[in-house]
Amino acid sequence: MAEAVTSLRVRYVETDQMGVVHHSAYLAWLEVGRTEYLRRRGLSYRDLEGLGIRMPVLKVELEYLRPALYDDVLRVSARLEAASAVRFSFAYEVRRDGEEALLCRGRTHHAATGLDGRPRRLPPDILRTIGGDLAEA
Repeated sequence: MAEAVTSLRVRYVETDQMGVVHHSAYLAWLEVGRTEYLRRRGLSYRDLEGLGIRMPVLKVELEYLRPALYDDVLRVSARLEAASAVRFSFAYEVRRDGEEALLCRGRTHHAATGLDGRPRRLPPDILRTIGGDLAEA
Protein backbone atom coordinates (compact mmCIF):
# COMPACT_ATOMS: atom_id res chain seq x y z
CA MET A 1 0.00 0.00 0.00
CA ALA A 2 1.30 3.47 -0.86
CA GLU A 3 2.68 5.50 2.00
CA ALA A 4 4.36 8.88 2.26
CA VAL A 5 6.89 9.52 5.01
CA THR A 6 7.73 13.12 5.85
CA SER A 7 10.42 14.36 8.20
CA LEU A 8 9.96 17.42 10.39
CA ARG A 9 11.60 18.99 13.42
CA VAL A 10 9.61 19.95 16.52
CA ARG A 11 9.57 23.71 16.89
CA TYR A 12 9.67 25.49 20.24
CA VAL A 13 6.24 27.04 19.60
CA GLU A 14 4.75 23.52 19.46
CA THR A 15 5.83 22.68 23.03
CA ASP A 16 4.92 23.58 26.57
CA GLN A 17 7.33 24.98 29.17
CA MET A 18 8.71 21.46 29.79
CA GLY A 19 9.58 20.99 26.10
CA VAL A 20 6.78 18.45 25.53
CA VAL A 21 4.76 18.81 22.34
CA HIS A 22 1.21 20.08 22.84
CA HIS A 23 -1.42 17.63 21.60
CA SER A 24 -2.78 20.13 19.05
CA ALA A 25 0.51 20.18 17.09
CA TYR A 26 -0.16 16.64 15.90
CA LEU A 27 -3.15 17.80 13.83
CA ALA A 28 -0.91 20.10 11.76
CA TRP A 29 1.62 17.29 11.33
CA LEU A 30 -1.09 14.95 10.03
CA GLU A 31 -1.97 17.58 7.46
CA VAL A 32 1.69 17.73 6.41
CA GLY A 33 1.67 13.95 5.99
CA ARG A 34 -1.60 13.95 4.03
CA THR A 35 -0.43 16.79 1.79
CA GLU A 36 2.80 14.95 1.02
CA TYR A 37 0.89 11.74 0.34
CA LEU A 38 -1.23 13.54 -2.26
CA ARG A 39 1.75 15.37 -3.73
CA ARG A 40 3.64 12.11 -4.22
CA ARG A 41 0.58 10.73 -6.00
CA GLY A 42 0.73 13.68 -8.39
CA LEU A 43 -1.87 15.99 -6.81
CA SER A 44 -1.76 18.96 -4.51
CA TYR A 45 -4.53 20.62 -2.55
CA ARG A 46 -4.18 23.52 -4.99
CA ASP A 47 -4.72 21.12 -7.92
CA LEU A 48 -7.83 19.68 -6.28
CA GLU A 49 -9.29 23.09 -5.52
CA GLY A 50 -8.53 24.10 -9.11
CA LEU A 51 -10.76 21.19 -10.13
CA GLY A 52 -13.48 22.41 -7.76
CA ILE A 53 -12.81 19.73 -5.13
CA ARG A 54 -12.25 20.08 -1.39
CA MET A 55 -11.74 17.36 1.18
CA PRO A 56 -12.83 18.64 4.59
CA VAL A 57 -12.04 16.65 7.71
CA LEU A 58 -15.14 15.00 9.20
CA LYS A 59 -13.52 13.16 12.09
CA VAL A 60 -10.10 12.87 13.74
CA GLU A 61 -8.86 10.04 15.94
CA LEU A 62 -5.52 10.35 17.78
CA GLU A 63 -3.82 8.07 20.26
CA TYR A 64 -0.85 9.57 22.10
CA LEU A 65 1.57 6.86 23.21
CA ARG A 66 4.84 8.67 24.04
CA PRO A 67 5.72 12.37 24.16
CA ALA A 68 7.52 14.14 21.35
CA LEU A 69 9.98 16.75 22.60
CA TYR A 70 11.39 20.06 21.49
CA ASP A 71 13.94 19.71 18.66
CA ASP A 72 13.10 16.05 17.99
CA VAL A 73 13.23 15.07 14.34
CA LEU A 74 10.05 13.16 13.61
CA ARG A 75 8.86 10.89 10.82
CA VAL A 76 5.20 11.30 9.96
CA SER A 77 3.85 8.51 7.79
CA ALA A 78 0.53 8.82 5.99
CA ARG A 79 -1.35 6.29 3.91
CA LEU A 80 -4.79 6.09 2.45
CA GLU A 81 -6.76 3.56 4.44
CA ALA A 82 -10.14 3.58 2.66
CA ALA A 83 -11.56 5.33 -0.38
CA SER A 84 -14.84 5.72 -2.20
CA ALA A 85 -16.08 8.36 -4.61
CA VAL A 86 -17.33 10.54 -1.73
CA ARG A 87 -15.48 9.52 1.45
CA PHE A 88 -11.97 8.49 2.33
CA SER A 89 -9.73 8.11 5.36
CA PHE A 90 -6.02 8.32 6.05
CA ALA A 91 -4.00 6.50 8.72
CA TYR A 92 -0.92 8.08 10.31
CA GLU A 93 2.01 7.16 12.50
CA VAL A 94 4.47 9.51 14.17
CA ARG A 95 7.90 8.28 15.26
CA ARG A 96 11.12 9.90 16.40
CA ASP A 97 13.67 9.65 13.58
CA GLY A 98 15.90 6.62 14.01
CA GLU A 99 13.54 4.93 16.47
CA GLU A 100 10.79 2.40 15.90
CA ALA A 101 8.75 3.24 19.01
CA LEU A 102 5.44 4.79 18.04
CA LEU A 103 4.75 8.23 19.55
CA CYS A 104 1.29 8.72 18.10
CA ARG A 105 -1.11 7.07 15.68
CA GLY A 106 -4.21 8.48 14.18
CA ARG A 107 -6.82 8.68 11.46
CA THR A 108 -8.63 11.40 9.62
CA HIS A 109 -11.91 10.86 7.80
CA HIS A 110 -12.84 13.14 4.89
CA ALA A 111 -15.66 13.90 2.48
CA ALA A 112 -15.30 15.04 -1.10
CA THR A 113 -17.14 18.32 -1.63
CA GLY A 114 -17.40 21.02 -4.22
CA LEU A 115 -16.16 24.52 -3.47
CA ASP A 116 -19.68 25.29 -2.22
CA GLY A 117 -19.32 22.66 0.53
CA ARG A 118 -21.90 20.30 -0.94
CA PRO A 119 -20.99 16.61 -1.29
CA ARG A 120 -19.46 15.75 -4.64
CA ARG A 121 -18.36 12.52 -6.23
CA LEU A 122 -14.70 12.45 -7.18
CA PRO A 123 -14.05 11.93 -10.88
CA PRO A 124 -12.79 8.35 -11.48
CA ASP A 125 -9.32 9.50 -12.62
CA ILE A 126 -8.85 11.60 -9.44
CA LEU A 127 -10.08 8.72 -7.28
CA ARG A 128 -7.57 6.38 -8.97
CA THR A 129 -4.78 8.91 -8.46
CA ILE A 130 -5.58 9.40 -4.78
CA GLY A 131 -6.45 5.82 -4.00
CA GLY A 132 -4.59 3.64 -6.44
CA ASP A 133 -5.67 0.07 -5.87
CA LEU A 134 -8.11 1.07 -3.09
CA ALA A 135 -10.19 2.98 -5.62
CA GLU A 136 -11.11 -0.28 -7.31
CA ALA A 137 -12.37 -1.88 -4.07
